[in-house]
Amino acid sequence: MKYRGLGKTGLKISEISFGAWSIGASWGEQSEKDSIAALHKALDLGVNFIDTALAYGNGKSEKIIGKVLSDRSEEVYVATKIPPKVGAWPPTPYCKIEERYPEEYLRESLETCLKNLNTECIDILQLHTWTRAWNKYPSALEVLQKFKKEGKIRYIGVSTPEHDQNALIGLMKGGWLDTVQVIYNIFEQEPVAEFLPTALEQEVGVIVRMAFDEGILTGKYTPDHQFPKEDFRSKYFEGDRLERAVRRVEKIKSDLQTSGFTMPQAALKFAMKPPAVSTVISGIRNAQQAERNTAVADMPDLPEEYMEMLRHHYWVRAFWYTGK
Repeated sequence: MKYRGLGKTGLKISEISFGAWSIGASWGEQSEKDSIAALHKALDLGVNFIDTALAYGNGKSEKIIGKVLSDRSEEVYVATKIPPKVGAWPPTPYCKIEERYPEEYLRESLETCLKNLNTECIDILQLHTWTRAWNKYPSALEVLQKFKKEGKIRYIGVSTPEHDQNALIGLMKGGWLDTVQVIYNIFEQEPVAEFLPTALEQEVGVIVRMAFDEGILTGKYTPDHQFPKEDFRSKYFEGDRLERAVRRVEKIKSDLQTSGFTMPQAALKFAMKPPAVSTVISGIRNAQQAERNTAVADMPDLPEEYMEMLRHHYWVRAFWYTGK
């Protein structure tokens, strides 16, 4: 495993981190036994950063992590997220921050996260989504600063709203954030324009999510694949979305034929290439996935000729709005 600095926090974290959404909920059937084995294997292989959220199984993911870490002796950093109170997701420009992220609610949620994770201090507390409408008066971030002074959290982060990731650029420039979590992958490359350069300039740690774009960039799906109804991907890839995405993935596979890299390996290597990136979240559901995904950190970089090929697969879909 290789390690990178997380912005100006001083933390050194693994290039590949453990994404804990799937061990909580929404990704189909998942046994707790597999989840625990996956976490232990990832930690054994050098992973020292875990990303989770209060909303992942209503605290289930956090509780499993807390249970596993109670049996470990090494230092492992955990980032979790607090969702806004019930309402539009992502928040609309008409949502009021004091109604979606009120101080009392944030404090109650923090205490729940601390209890779930069996800790007295959370390494990184992130707000799970955002709207640029709150940039002028980001009162929720002021509340998180209080938590920081109280010693209940170490660092403050925000996970980007999917449709307007650049909404966080102003917050980074304003010094509000220690870390940001952003979607960056072979299909979604817009962050290289301004988001990632700003993070690098401001020394804000970058946590990349969706390196596999909810699994499609692993190359394992066919157009007729059926996701269980309770699996969120049944909505993400509804209609003809899966067929369209698979068709594009086949073109990527063709470009990678002589590279010596599999689709998942190339997807992870692509996501960790920008110098601003501190870690790439890898969804891990079992010990075998932990072995495969963590091994990518020790592989050589993708040759530039293949990186250039992958840049041409940028898909300006604006969440599927563009034509076929």
